[in-house]
Amino acid sequence: MKKKDFLVILIVVLFFAPFFIFHPLYNAYLNVNRSNPYLMAFVKFALLSTFGEMLAMRIKTGEYYNKNFGVAAKAIVWGFLGMWIALAMNVFSSGVPIIVDRLIGGHDITNAMQGNFTIMKLVGAFCISVMMNTSFAPVFMTLHKLFDIHIANNNGQLKCLAKPMRCAEGLSKINWDVQWNFVFKKTVPLFWIPAHTLTFCLPKDFQVLFAALLGIALGLILAIASIMGNKK
Repeated sequence: MKKKDFLVILIVVLFFAPFFIFHPLYNAYLNVNRSNPYLMAFVKFALLSTFGEMLAMRIKTGEYYNKNFGVAAKAIVWGFLGMWIALAMNVFSSGVPIIVDRLIGGHDITNAMQGNFTIMKLVGAFCISVMMNTSFAPVFMTLHKLFDIHIANNNGQLKCLAKPMRCAEGLSKINWDVQWNFVFKKTVPLFWIPAHTLTFCLPKDFQVLFAALLGIALGLILAIASIMGNKK
């Protein structure tokens, strides 16, 4: 690791440490998170998922940033995508347990999702994760890729977000071999379904935060997918 890597690690530690050291700050975070969940989803994804993409750039190019990267544009896109993810998590976590209970009879899954960790809660979390990652996730991943291409086509300029996105052109630029055979077929069942199963086992206050932290993992996946795409 280089000096800049240690500096990044130090910044990350200094950013998160106060929430663990100062209980009033931690409690304030919980209160704001409960009263403004979608605003906080915007902030968490804008910060953490953008950082994940910067890690991806570090892996690919050796640098965390360049002038065409479009940090501000990516952060805003991730913020709004984060709000969409938070909404989707609420929809799936509310609806899927009801459907599963109707299929098996009773209210075991619905009740289990409201309490502490049990085997039934694990089953419910798995069902929610499967439904979300086999329906919402592919659409989300494709849309994110389109925004990524749009930002790159405009050299990372923030004003590109005010321009119409050429979706047909963007879809033609996606490497569908990598998108399907790696991103969809491998990362969804092998990583995202288990990761989001764990997410839905957590208390509500931490689910969106953990999902945003997974954005760092998404950055690494994007880096691997990009490298694979370049080899084709």
